[in-house]
Amino acid sequence: MGADITVLIVDWRHLENIPELERESALMEAADPDDDDGPVEDGWAWLPPATEGFPAWCGRYEFGGTLGSYKPHFWAGERWNAMREHVPDDLRTALDDFLAGLIWDLPGTDPGEDGAEPWHGALWTYCPPPDVPALAQAWDTVVPRLEELRGPFTTHVTADPGEWVERFEELTKLLHGWGEAVTQAHHRGWGLVGLPI
Repeated sequence: MGADITVLIVDWRHLENIPELERESALMEAADPDDDDGPVEDGWAWLPPATEGFPAWCGRYEFGGTLGSYKPHFWAGERWNAMREHVPDDLRTALDDFLAGLIWDLPGTDPGEDGAEPWHGALWTYCPPPDVPALAQAWDTVVPRLEELRGPFTTHVTADPGEWVERFEELTKLLHGWGEAVTQAHHRGWGLVGLPI
């Protein structure tokens, strides 16, 4: 069995009003309410104002082609590791900043030393609202230059057939998904979390 990820944008003021020991279960319930039936489609499962059965304090984003698995996100980070030294400095810095806030650990850093609240330890992604504008700015820098990554990806990424993020287009699709989640969180002044469900 592989690890899954469900990405939410969250109204942090509401989240902070939930007792700390209850936050994870509240997020889990918001991500997968009991009355949510039917297949989940790619993109936003809902947006506030919320439909009946969904809380108005968070929104769920589904990444296309990932089957809800965290593996594509992990492999996107591995593909970035393989090519990043061959990308122009300014683009490398922007993509480092973007990915390090979401799915990738900058070499030489310890992701356990971020000083975040202890309850977030079980989450794949934890990005409170003050950190979101920097991610949005990094994405704004990266998005018009994504095509510049094609050459380094083609030359320096080795992926066996059938592996996750085998093709350049799979990488950019995943990056666009994260860009969408970050942009929506930034627009609302919300944070992001990635739940392992």
